[in-house]
Amino acid sequence: MKQQKTYTVSEATKALEYFCAYQERCHKEVEQKLRDINMIPEARDHIVLHLLQHNFLNEERYAKSFVRGKFNIKKWGKIKIINQLKFKEISSYNIKSGISEINEEDYLAALESIAEKKIKLIKEPNKFKKNSKLASFLISKGYESYLVFDLVKKMTL
Repeated sequence: MKQQKTYTVSEATKALEYFCAYQERCHKEVEQKLRDINMIPEARDHIVLHLLQHNFLNEERYAKSFVRGKFNIKKWGKIKIINQLKFKEISSYNIKSGISEINEEDYLAALESIAEKKIKLIKEPNKFKKNSKLASFLISKGYESYLVFDLVKKMTL
């Protein structure tokens, strides 16, 4: 059986400061990390409070960073981003704040760009099935269905 390293509160605090400084983290990730290193609830609360007071942990900053990353790098739509933030237990206020980071023109341009790339890859002779596959793909990327259907209709004209 493998012996797990034990941490003092100050060692765990330093480890979590590094953990948060390396990349933006949300409360849920920090709490999980503290549970993983077997910290007692009182110590977890103390460490989280320390991280908040010293600005290592900031949910609004995390939400904005998450939204920018998932949109700019992975080209996710707003629905998928919002669902992931809800899964990470981010507040509605911070989700709205994060989503405001997406420029509407860039959002629509990204949707069109993804659609143009994907439609070239779909090898389906039936036009209806091809459009259906394209729409399903775009919706699975998290784009709003009304935007997807308008775009698919526009592309087929």
